[in-house]
Amino acid sequence: MTSAIRMGVLALLWGSGFLWIKISLNEGLTPGWITFVRCLLGAAVLLALAYGAGQRLPRDRGTWGRLVIAALLCNALPFLLFSLGEQTVDSGVAGVLNATTPLWSLLIGLALGTERPLRPARLGGLALGFTGVLLIFAPWSAGAGLMTWGALALLGASVSYAAAFAYMARRLTHRGTAPLALSAAQLLTATALSTPALAAGGRTTVTATGLLAVLVLGVFATGLTFHLNYRMIAEEGPTSAATVGYLLPVVSVTLGALVLDEPLSARVLAGMAVVLVGVGLTRVRTRPAPAAPVARDVTEGEVPGVLRPPASG
Repeated sequence: MTSAIRMGVLALLWGSGFLWIKISLNEGLTPGWITFVRCLLGAAVLLALAYGAGQRLPRDRGTWGRLVIAALLCNALPFLLFSLGEQTVDSGVAGVLNATTPLWSLLIGLALGTERPLRPARLGGLALGFTGVLLIFAPWSAGAGLMTWGALALLGASVSYAAAFAYMARRLTHRGTAPLALSAAQLLTATALSTPALAAGGRTTVTATGLLAVLVLGVFATGLTFHLNYRMIAEEGPTSAATVGYLLPVVSVTLGALVLDEPLSARVLAGMAVVLVGVGLTRVRTRPAPAAPVARDVTEGEVPGVLRPPASG
């Protein structure tokens, strides 16, 4: 499989996650059940892959303790927030707001002191990215804007992802830990954490379409996407894998329009473009002097166990 095809398949699977969440909601599943089943199925896929690769789950108590925090911030909480948010917000918009994660990651890095002072290009990218968010929310436009609790929940999911990446880069980057097994353990933990949410939402009638949608969400848009992302990082490097992130909102908006007939608002499309340009500028790195030792930055895709549903809602 060529690099371009692999990147396209990964972007399609990841970006379709927002569509499957919306269909699951429309067909009777509650946000709590979507979160739980997604974590459970994703964990099952990764457990099977880890077993096939001869990888074993971590055994020490310290790692499992850190996995609780990682699973909460990177899986259980954002998965639930995306499902809650998409009750009132289009799946395409959810994908666009998910693209703000790198902006929040940069802000958190600055707050923690892990990011160097910003050069003008990256500072401009940060300002431009959040200008795009403001354009999407349009708080000045009464009735036509997106300043709703659902949109805020989606934005909260992106912040949660960013906090998870910062935490995992510091506490879960054990070079001797098998990444597939660590990720399977993380989703197993997330499954347990999401169990209480099953009681919320009351009883609804779930259709066969809804069950199929959440099955695809858990198996393909969660478990399989991480495996493909891991393969891409290993074979082509983190830069190629990170490029997929720019395609996710495009995929989510396109699928939402084609499958669910979601309106393509010119304001949201413009906001998406501004956000993606801003994110691109924040990733600009100045070339270090050859003689100086450089600490290698950790990106989302390089952190073992990062399931970016990612993203993917």
